[in-house]
Amino acid sequence: MEIVVPVLIVLLTIAAMEWVAWASHKYIMHGWGWGWHRDHHEPHDNAFEKNDLYGIVGAAMSISMFMWGSEWVLGDAAWVPATWIAIGILGYGIVYTLVHDGLVHQRYFKWVPKRGYAKRLVQAHKLHHATIGREGGVSFGFLWARDPAKLKAQLKAQREAGIAVIRESAET
Repeated sequence: MEIVVPVLIVLLTIAAMEWVAWASHKYIMHGWGWGWHRDHHEPHDNAFEKNDLYGIVGAAMSISMFMWGSEWVLGDAAWVPATWIAIGILGYGIVYTLVHDGLVHQRYFKWVPKRGYAKRLVQAHKLHHATIGREGGVSFGFLWARDPAKLKAQLKAQREAGIAVIRESAET
């Protein structure tokens, strides 16, 4: 029974991190943080992007929580649940790296899913990249993907309202 609470904290943190990632992506990366995120939306041959700095921010969040939960660092002032939160943030970061950078953008391996949720994730994120610039857009989450047909309809509505400029290759 002692393991149930830590496991729940880790799982809830992973789920919460998807919301944090969605909000950060929509309001920071496509807002005032566009300077770091822009190159992720533009063609390039570089191994690294400025956008990768956001991964360092996530790592700093996890490290900070590990420190806050560490009796070695803070002694009696340590808050032990912070360690489980840190593991959840770290877990989300690992899954994000494998799914977003690996599967979707094929930075680490080449595999194109033919069906299932992995295909839906790839389609949703490709629709996210269908816009030119930071305005408009769909699918700001990284692990939760809405139905691609609904995302296409949302993009069409944004284009018609003059909110977003859609890449020609994405309009088919």
